Amino acid sequence: MDYNKYLRGKMVPAFGCTEPIALAFAASRARCILGEDPHKIKASLSGNIIKNVNSVKVPGTDGRKGIEISLAAGAFLGDYTKELEVLSDVDKSKLEILDDLIKKGLVDIELVHEIKGLYIDVVLEKASKKSRVVIKDFHTNIIFESLNDQVLFEKKEDREEEEGKVDLTFDKIYDFAKNGNYDDIVDVLDKEIEYNYAIAKEGIENPWGANIGKMVLEEAGVKYSEKLVAYAAAGSDARMSGCEKPVVINSGSGNQGITVSVPIIIYAKDHNIGKDKLYRGLIFANLIGLYIKEGIGELSAYCGVVSAGCASVCGLAFMEDEDENLIKETLTNALATNSGLICDGAKESCAIKIASSLKMGFLAYKQAKSGNSFKAGDGIVKGDIDEMIKTVGHIAMEGMRETDEVILREMIGK
Repeated sequence: MDYNKYLRGKMVPAFGCTEPIALAFAASRARCILGEDPHKIKASLSGNIIKNVNSVKVPGTDGRKGIEISLAAGAFLGDYTKELEVLSDVDKSKLEILDDLIKKGLVDIELVHEIKGLYIDVVLEKASKKSRVVIKDFHTNIIFESLNDQVLFEKKEDREEEEGKVDLTFDKIYDFAKNGNYDDIVDVLDKEIEYNYAIAKEGIENPWGANIGKMVLEEAGVKYSEKLVAYAAAGSDARMSGCEKPVVINSGSGNQGITVSVPIIIYAKDHNIGKDKLYRGLIFANLIGLYIKEGIGELSAYCGVVSAGCASVCGLAFMEDEDENLIKETLTNALATNSGLICDGAKESCAIKIASSLKMGFLAYKQAKSGNSFKAGDGIVKGDIDEMIKTVGHIAMEGMRETDEVILREMIGK
């Protein structure tokens, strides 16, 4: 298994929350196919996309929120060739024109009840012309394109699934992070360090969102782990409030990318840890985060920063050369505790969920080091870490399906 190739495909930069950006990407690509500005944008979206775009500020739009501006900005101002950075460097002087077009009914939105997870179907119309782009499963995965109902591109999903398979187990991840050659992804890791630290620092130094990171830092006192929690939460404070700094993502999420990496980056800076150890700690944390989310899916009712927080603390333990079994216990303890945290979309409160997940992760680490770990049979706790991760995936994917629908109804009042 080429973990370097896998990580390069997953650890990509994104400008803004990835769900509105995915809408903008789809609309921008459809605009390219149409060849001119549309007079109508129609979007058929899964509940998870609606949930995650509903309340979050869209970067490049001067604080505007929601589905309509995400689609309009993508179609009229975006550059799809930048993928998840589609709205970077847009012409903001045209935003008021888009506001007016939206008020006049530019965008129609339909909820697709029968499709779960990540699904975006965007149609652009101008006179008798019509273009269509469909994205499924992950944020830039275009599976269909057409112009005037003539199919231009269609991806066979079974082939894609086979090609995208990766053999992830805890032991294999541990071995690669410990002994593998990572030369091919040093540039990716350096970008993660640079970008994710920069947005965390921005969130600490300036007022963003609910200022959760700042509040945690103010209360930290001599408890060093609270500093790590604070910086990660601050990165989300900034990101969810429209900060125009890119982030290297994990599991399709900037918040998860921040959570996985920032505590490790800050710890390494503060303790003068060498680059090799830092790189390997980040590799381990990123792969564990991806492994947990593999069974959950990129979008669900399960809050993704829970898995990212667990993975981050495990990455710190890995970087500190803790015993492999102790790291397994840390992960089990954390997953057994915070896995019920719900996702009610991307917005300012994500920062406090990051703080909660990391705090619980640090307690789980202390629990393991003190010999007080949970035992197999304690609720959902399994004796094997891979079985534990599968169990969490089943709970999130199958058990929380109805929860997801109820959350969406409560959010949009339908």
